[in-house]
Amino acid sequence: MIRLTDNAVKQLQSLLCDGAEHAGKGLRIFVETGGCAGLQYGMRFDDPMPEDVIAGSDGARVFLDPTSLTHLRGSTLDFDDGLTGGGFKLQNPNAVRSCGCGTSFESAAPTAG
Repeated sequence: MIRLTDNAVKQLQSLLCDGAEHAGKGLRIFVETGGCAGLQYGMRFDDPMPEDVIAGSDGARVFLDPTSLTHLRGSTLDFDDGLTGGGFKLQNPNAVRSCGCGTSFESAAPTAG
């Protein structure tokens, strides 16, 4: 599972309450092949899928597919509203190497294949 900080929960609550297009949705966090370190993070608002693991609290929901959860287990999702580089940030204990871009990483978790 992943943990959400209070800042991440508050920001998700705010974004999910901003209009009918987000009704029933949550933040999908996924891992895909790409980036300079081999894997990269992705995030988008989405509807839950039957196979998803759902994390969050107080109406702030995060959806993780089983493959992505393998690479993200134990991670913390935070939100930083600083002037530079603000946004959602993942602290991933499974990342053994990451790129300077902050979205590309190499995982200690086994890959399917």
